[in-house]
This record gives sequence, C-alpha cells and structure tokens, in this order.
Amino acid sequence: MAKIRNDYEHSWWPRLLQWLEDGSTTLDDELTQEMEESREQHLLPSHEDVAAYEAKLEERRNQQLAAELDMYAHAHRWSKTKGAKIVDWAYRIMSVVICVSIIWVLLQTASYLPPFGSPDNPVNNEVSQRYIEKGMEETGAVNIVAGMILDYRAFDTLGESNVLFIAACSVLILLRVSSDKHDPTSVHQLEVEADDRMYEPKNDIILQHISAFLVPMILIYGVYGVMNGHISPGGGFSGGAIMGAALILYLNAFGFKRTERFFTFKTFQVVSVCALSFYAVSKAYSFFTGANHLPSFITPGNPGDLFSAGLIPYLNIAVGAVVCCTMYAFYTHFRKGDM
Repeated sequence: MAKIRNDYEHSWWPRLLQWLEDGSTTLDDELTQEMEESREQHLLPSHEDVAAYEAKLEERRNQQLAAELDMYAHAHRWSKTKGAKIVDWAYRIMSVVICVSIIWVLLQTASYLPPFGSPDNPVNNEVSQRYIEKGMEETGAVNIVAGMILDYRAFDTLGESNVLFIAACSVLILLRVSSDKHDPTSVHQLEVEADDRMYEPKNDIILQHISAFLVPMILIYGVYGVMNGHISPGGGFSGGAIMGAALILYLNAFGFKRTERFFTFKTFQVVSVCALSFYAVSKAYSFFTGANHLPSFITPGNPGDLFSAGLIPYLNIAVGAVVCCTMYAFYTHFRKGDM
C-alpha cells in the first residue's frame, strides 16, 4: 500500500482528478464558506468550533485521498492485466492490417505493370539504346555496364560509394571500443579486446599455410577484376569485395597484430578519404564540359586497351579501395570492436 501511495503522489492521477473537479464545490470550500459567514456576522468561532472544523477537514481529505488511491490502484491493476491484453491484441491486429495493406498495394501496383518483354515498355527507350549503340564510342569501355555506371551515371556511383563510407562510419561510432586511458573500465576492455586468443585458436599451421598460398592469389585476382573492369566482366565493386575477403582471410589466419603491420585504422581513413575525394574531383569536369554535349579533354582511348576508357579505370580503383576497406572495417568491428 505504501508503494501504491508513493506512486500515486508522483503520478499524473492527482492532477487529472484536480482538473476534473476544477470549479466544483468540495467540503473544504463549504466549511471555509461557513467560517467566512460567521466572521461576517461578527460571530467569533470558539476553540471547539475551530477544532471541529479542522477535524472535519482532515477527515474529508483522508476520505478523498483513500478514494483516489483506490481508483489509482484499480487503474494500475487494469493496465497490467486487461489493459496489457487489449494493447497486445491491438498491436497484433494492426500489424496484420498494415502488412496486408502493403501487400495489397504492391500487388495492385504490379498488376498495372506492362507485360514483360513488350517493345512498348518504358525501359525500352532511347536511353538503353544510346548505351548499347554509342557506349563504346563515347566511353571507350568494352564493358557496357562499366561505361554506364562510371561515365553516364558516375554521380550515382559516387553516391553509392558514399553510402558505403557512411555505413562504415556508423559502425565505427556504434561498435568501436573506447580508447580513454583514464577510464579503468575502458582500459580493461581494451586489454580483453586485444587478446586474439579469446576469439579464435592461434598457431593453426594448416590454416596459416593455406592462407599464405591463397591470399596473394586472391589479392591478385581482385586487382585484376578492378583494373580490367572496363574491358571484361568485373569492376570496382566486385574486385573490392574480393580484396576485402582476402584481408579477412589473412586476419583469421594470422590475427590482428600481423595484419596491423600494413592495415590499421589510419590506413582505412587515408584510403577511404583519398579514394572518395579523387572520385568527386575527377568527375567534376562533367559540370564544366557539358558531359556528352561538349567536347571533353578526357579522351576515351582505344577500346580494349588496359589504360583506356578515359577515367573509368581510375574510378574503378577508387571504388574498389572503398569497398575493400569497408568490408574489412565491418568485419573487424563486428568481431571485436576495433581495427
């Protein structure tokens, strides 16, 4: 009862009752009015009258408080029993209604789509025709997809690369271990996170020998995918993912100490910022040359040559670096909270 009384005094219930009873006449007001009338009639109340007045006032207050406490306890019990059940059922019903509504809207939208493969579809327009017929001539890239995403739609690809960078920054903010040397908890946490043996077995000879053989080959294959993305299937995204997988494999085999010899958090910062900055600055020329409408000083080169297709090979390198760093950063922070 004492807990309910304490919760009642610090809750919104007394203010609600006071608002509901605002303007109404209570026993306190009636007794006060009687005292005022006695004073107006020049009748001084006796000590007995004052004591009786205070006793009635205190009794009225206790009755009112008991009634309010009973109402509050009843509402509290209702919210924990029937109220909780009502809210739970309402939540389930609304979830089903919302899901069914979304499914219905999507199905209605899909029903109005044109038939697949029809020559009158909106996708069959002059844009795709331009990519196919003029893509190699205007971009110098044999790979039409690379020419499209790194030349015609280069700003979209810049946005995608920035999304990866922002995602990596978000993971850094949420999962990175604090490096405050003055916080004993932080120092202990850093010591625990630095011990790789808590996360995986070390000195696995088979894993280390296989990794020593595979990691260089995977890295070379990733570099090949990045550098030849404009003349064959591949590109910055796929090649960067391959290189990121090679770094993760090396980390699992040899641990953080050996990996940090060539890849640290500082490396991640420098590579990501330089790659994104180069991408943004190198494609800014489109603003001043009018893209395809005015001659550009960036020549496409000879289709099929490694160093051709204008800036596409270098943009592939920038995208591949961002993807590789982001994959490695994700893995390290989800695994132990630091790089």
